[in-house]
Amino acid sequence: MEMRNSERCILQWLYILVSLSVVYGRYTRWKSFAIYTNGVIYTVDPFDDEWDLHPEEAMVVNDHTGYIEYIGDNAVALQYRTDSSYVHDLGGNTVLPGFHDVHMHPLEAMTELGGGCSVPSNTPPENMLYNISQCKPRDDATAWVLGHGHSIEYSIEYILEHINNGGRPPNEIIDEVMDTNPVIIMEETSHSVWVNSKALELAGITKDTPNNPGGIIMKDASTGEPNGILFENAGNEIMDLAMKSFKNLDEMNYDALLLGLEELRRNGITSVCDARTYWKRNHHDAWKMACDDKELTVRAVLGLWAYPHMNDAEQIQRLKELYTNGYNKNECFLKINEIKVYSDGLLESTTGAMLKPYVKNFHLPGLDENIGMNYFTQERLEVYFEHLQAFGYDKGFDFHIHAIGDRGVEEVLNAIEKTKEKGTRHRMTHLEIVNQRDIPRFQELDVIADFQVTGTYTLPDKLYRIENVVGESRAKNFIPVKSVEDTGAAVTLSSDWDVSSLNPFISIQHATQRGSQSISVKSAIEMRTINAAYAMRQENEVGCLSAGMAADFVVINKDILNIPINQIGTAKVLLTALQGEIIYQLDKK
Repeated sequence: MEMRNSERCILQWLYILVSLSVVYGRYTRWKSFAIYTNGVIYTVDPFDDEWDLHPEEAMVVNDHTGYIEYIGDNAVALQYRTDSSYVHDLGGNTVLPGFHDVHMHPLEAMTELGGGCSVPSNTPPENMLYNISQCKPRDDATAWVLGHGHSIEYSIEYILEHINNGGRPPNEIIDEVMDTNPVIIMEETSHSVWVNSKALELAGITKDTPNNPGGIIMKDASTGEPNGILFENAGNEIMDLAMKSFKNLDEMNYDALLLGLEELRRNGITSVCDARTYWKRNHHDAWKMACDDKELTVRAVLGLWAYPHMNDAEQIQRLKELYTNGYNKNECFLKINEIKVYSDGLLESTTGAMLKPYVKNFHLPGLDENIGMNYFTQERLEVYFEHLQAFGYDKGFDFHIHAIGDRGVEEVLNAIEKTKEKGTRHRMTHLEIVNQRDIPRFQELDVIADFQVTGTYTLPDKLYRIENVVGESRAKNFIPVKSVEDTGAAVTLSSDWDVSSLNPFISIQHATQRGSQSISVKSAIEMRTINAAYAMRQENEVGCLSAGMAADFVVINKDILNIPINQIGTAKVLLTALQGEIIYQLDKK
């Protein structure tokens, strides 16, 4: 009997399905999988508002590609097992996407160039003398002695209580133990330095030297002579001068970066933004070298430093030349597509740009109105946005902008509003004092708000430190994470390492302990993963855990969504994976 068309069609489809099954069977036998079972796996899926309520228990990673094949049940995951597969029993430990840190300084944090010689923190210069006397140049080719350690608060206190009352300035005191070598001692936030007379001489700083944009040279009130305290970019400039004399600068940069990468792995961090890539000090070359040597164990975006004292046209052209949306050696994860620019300084030193005067007045030279200062004015920022956020064919920098005071924040938002190109992902960082009228503008302008809450100074019981400088009313909503989040704006959390701890669990814990500005643990995790991935333009690759995404993940010893908040900071990283490759595993000994 002749076969009916319908029957023939069914047989043909059966044949196709059997063939596909055979092919798939051969394909899966050829493939190698890493299978993770018996875990508490939080996907942080942006399309699932309740990802925190139903963690998965297993994950399958393709060893050849480093991408996730499956997330779900143990039984299904184990069906992927082949002769070449390896099953990792997570033992009930928790899995999260690899942490992102979109504002940190991994090279600077570990370098021996700008901070190899440590001095006591809250002490007068006289008590630093022994430490300084033991310091030596880090390079045979240079006479410069570089150190770090004293606090910004003590610098201000020393100015008010000692120098302004006739006490000897730091340069004269340091000269007692070291007058032939130039000395630079950087304070812990890197926003000011103390130097000796030899350093001032080599830098050509005299009583007639004016302040360059973004910098303040402190001078004796009666004589006008520089006293050895340089704020903000004045400190950066003298540090640049010292760096020029180092013959092994590139080697020391590279060594520091490798040490920084090791710390990132230990802390479960798989993606970072270098928040101040000093290209005149060849920092970007160290990152490229790590890529060339297959040592780059992190997805990295470099934020090229915009030098406030440099000619705009010259600098803009040079920044364009440094741009790359992917460094193509050894398939590493390196991009140079952000610009780091400062709008203002710090609240503690009254250099942060404020709309109204500070309640304290340190009488800093050139800041007669006592409303802070600008590195880059609004008008100048507009020029940089217009020339760099979109140029050439399919090229453009995202801007990463330091703004701390309410005037600095408002001026940056104004500049973005006037110049913004569609598709840009500009990010403002710190945002310590924000005027209420500017809170909605982050969402309206599609500007990412990046906050740091790792330091204990951001907690409510330490608020008096800021109240003493700006007043109680303006300090009320210090670092307004919750207020900005409530508008629907994209919000990230970062560390600003090494100003604060690198530990992501401390930032997550502190974010939930800030009184009226507290957020949920769930939100804090999203800000350290998928939101930050968006800021780095890689949300379609990493930031959450689902089939088809790259297997960047971290295994930790505590379910931080289901333990007391005050214990979150004690969580430990057991394993860190980048694109499926295990790059760190805690020694069980």
